[in-house]
Amino acid sequence: MKSIISKIFFISAAALLFGSCKKDEAQQIFAGGTAPVLSASASGTIPLSFAVEDQLGVNFTWTNPNYQFGNGISSQDVTYAMEIDKTGSNFAGATKISVSISKDLGVVYTQKQFNIVLSALKLTVGVLSSIDVRIIATINNVEATKLISNTLKFNVTTYNPPPKVAVPAGGVLYLVGSATVGGWSNPVPVPAQQFTKVSNTLYTITAALTGGQEYLFLPLNGDWGHKFACNKTTAPPSGETGGVFGYDFGDNFPGPAANGTYKIEVDFQSGTYTVTKQ
Repeated sequence: MKSIISKIFFISAAALLFGSCKKDEAQQIFAGGTAPVLSASASGTIPLSFAVEDQLGVNFTWTNPNYQFGNGISSQDVTYAMEIDKTGSNFAGATKISVSISKDLGVVYTQKQFNIVLSALKLTVGVLSSIDVRIIATINNVEATKLISNTLKFNVTTYNPPPKVAVPAGGVLYLVGSATVGGWSNPVPVPAQQFTKVSNTLYTITAALTGGQEYLFLPLNGDWGHKFACNKTTAPPSGETGGVFGYDFGDNFPGPAANGTYKIEVDFQSGTYTVTKQ
């Protein structure tokens, strides 16, 4: 009986202690803070260039908002988010960027890093664009604690890095191999086995392929001097989905296992090709 009474007393005491803690916590009234002041090492234009992409692009810093509670300055971690948007969108654009920066009071970007960040903004590559940047501070992402910094405006010209695989010099690409209707005969039949140039770095073709066979991509019809192929040892591709390719690699591409019509997309920018059954 004494044991039961002791347990009841312990549970009751714990409940009282928990209730007291909750009451004390509630008494810590949020008293606000000071909006962070955003500064940057660059003024007017943030440099972006592939030639010097590892050099400094921009160093952003901002002041501590010094959040206050009833008992003084908050000791809780502050969360920051850097918002980047096209000028004139008022940070409400469909492609607005929000980068979480934890509790630091600054972030440094090389030109390469900032160019990658800006890629999500979908600016026109190679064209001068204007962007706005600001900092949002909160405690534990609670809306009531949000403080917004001043806005900085910059001019930027984003760039595409060079393609991983050099594009065909003549701007054409051909499909050849035992998986194709024309077999290994070279020159290949055109236009049936000539790729369509979608962009400077993307080519596509839809063709009937024989299952269990192989193929290659040729930059010049009728010439075996150079080819685009794969390396089955270091980066084995899939006959059904594609993989990595390169200039004058040593292995033929594996064809799909089954006969059928397939779409092949060759992306020189990423150095990969994809195969999709139609």
